[in-house]
Amino acid sequence: MSQTVIIAIVASITMIASIIAVGFAFFSPSLERQERTNKRLKGVARADAGNAPTKANPLDKTKERRRQVEETIKKIEEQQQEAKKNITLQTQLQRAGLSLTPSNFWLISVFVGVLFSVVIFVLFSNLLLTVAVAFAATFGIPRWVIGYLARQRQRAFLTEFPNSIDVIVRGVEAGLPLNDCLNLISQEAPAPVGPEFARLVEAGKVGVPIEQALQSMHTRIPVPELNFFSIVLSIQSKTGGNLSEALRNLSEVLRGRKKLKAKIKAMSAEAKASAGIIGSLPPGVMIMVYLTSPDYMNILFTERLGNLMIAGGAIWMLMGVIIMKKMMNFKI
Repeated sequence: MSQTVIIAIVASITMIASIIAVGFAFFSPSLERQERTNKRLKGVARADAGNAPTKANPLDKTKERRRQVEETIKKIEEQQQEAKKNITLQTQLQRAGLSLTPSNFWLISVFVGVLFSVVIFVLFSNLLLTVAVAFAATFGIPRWVIGYLARQRQRAFLTEFPNSIDVIVRGVEAGLPLNDCLNLISQEAPAPVGPEFARLVEAGKVGVPIEQALQSMHTRIPVPELNFFSIVLSIQSKTGGNLSEALRNLSEVLRGRKKLKAKIKAMSAEAKASAGIIGSLPPGVMIMVYLTSPDYMNILFTERLGNLMIAGGAIWMLMGVIIMKKMMNFKI
């Protein structure tokens, strides 16, 4: 190989290397910038993908709402079961709308028992009968009076309660807050609705949660309608929703329950009248016979066998009255 050929080969290699070096010098920064740009774009795309709101699945939202509703109802039922176990005398007095203390109630009960025992002893001079009447008058009659007053108060509450719910519905639709609607009911509604809602408003002012305040209200007025109301408000406060529509439906349900109760009362009126006549005949006949022929009846009070016969008859009469009452009462 001649020297000329070797020189030509070295020159060609040098020229090719120079061309490659020049090309790398011109095009390498562009490639690096393009690579950096691509990396930067990929990073921004990942960030946007992480921050972009995901499309909500309606089925998942429905399941979550159902779960919250079930948990709320379960919690309210557990609180009510716990409250039923802790019904004190003070709670019973509050249900009757009485401002007595338990000590005053027991003083009144003892006074009633002494009064009845004195009257019975003066009339019949029977120690056993006097003790029985004194026990019944001390522990039975006052409790019965409290129960009667509590039932009357609950009926009065249920009569006005649907109207109060309608006031809340109209207030919410007009744009008023729920607390303002409750305050309006506490000022305008008659007793016992007004005073109970006033307690609810006062509890909210001192920071008591509405679920706890409604639970206390249900303890004083243990009716299913108020339980429905507390469930609606508790669910709405936790899961949201159309409060006015829910309360409007609740008002219609309460009015329907009231109509059904009135229908049942009318249908069972004849049976109640018959049971009242049957139950009052034995003691009525006994009193009439005693007033017309006292000597004929005195043996029942003076002889031990007569006392046992009176006690047995009273027990049988009580059992009959209880059975007839269970047959005529319908719970809805």
